[in-house]
This record gives sequence, structure tokens and C-alpha cells, in this order.
Amino acid sequence: MKYGSLILEKKEYVYIKRILNISGYAEDFETQKSLQRLIGELKNAQIVNEADMPEDVIRFNSKIMVYSENGWEKVIQLVIPPDKDAKQNKVSFLTPMGAALFGYSEGDSIEWDFPSGKQKLKIVTVTQVESQNKINTY
Repeated sequence: MKYGSLILEKKEYVYIKRILNISGYAEDFETQKSLQRLIGELKNAQIVNEADMPEDVIRFNSKIMVYSENGWEKVIQLVIPPDKDAKQNKVSFLTPMGAALFGYSEGDSIEWDFPSGKQKLKIVTVTQVESQNKINTY
């Protein structure tokens, strides 16, 4: 892990904690497991101000190219739950893939349990995309 722990921007951290506290997490066991692991990782996360956020850390609206040891490669955008859209590869942080990636950085490798089984992922690139509703959402 490039920075030693997850890195989250303060407002995004507060938003995530609030959503995880009020949501019933998920309907299926694998998603629940992913969100429980994310909660555990948040305990050791570095929480920083917007100005101190590294550009290569995955956060809301980041576009990420992910490579799996299973041979597939995808470009996805990590979003808040109301913005998810499978056709546009917009993935909510409340999904196993979203929970696995949030707070990690470009170059990191992650081993995570998905509904299809354990997979090792490599974060190839992270690009920040500005969103008009980013700050207002929190």
C-alpha cells in the first residue's frame, strides 16, 4: 500500500461513516462482508483536508483502471449510491468493488472477497473527475 493506510478526505469520510451507520449495509452476505472490511479499514485511515488529498487516491467520482489477476481490465468510476449506473460503469462505494477500491491509490494491489470469490486487483490508474454535486452531496 503506497501510503501505508487508506486516505480519505474529511467530508467524504463523514459521508461514508454516516451512510454505513444508517444503511442496513446490504441484502447479500458478500456485500455485507465487504462493507464490514471497509469499516475496519476506516479505523486506521488517514483523514485529510481537501487541499492535502493526493491526486492518485481513489475517492468519490474518481475514474479507475483496474486489472485483475484473472485477466480482465476495467475502467470504472466510483460514485455515491444515487449516482450508480452500470451502463456507464459508475460503481457505488456500497458494492464489493467500490468498497474494495475506496481510499487506495494508483499502483496499489488489493486482495478482496467478491461474490465470485477472492480476487487480486491492481490499481493501474486513478483520474480525478470533478462533479458539480460532490460537496453538496455530503
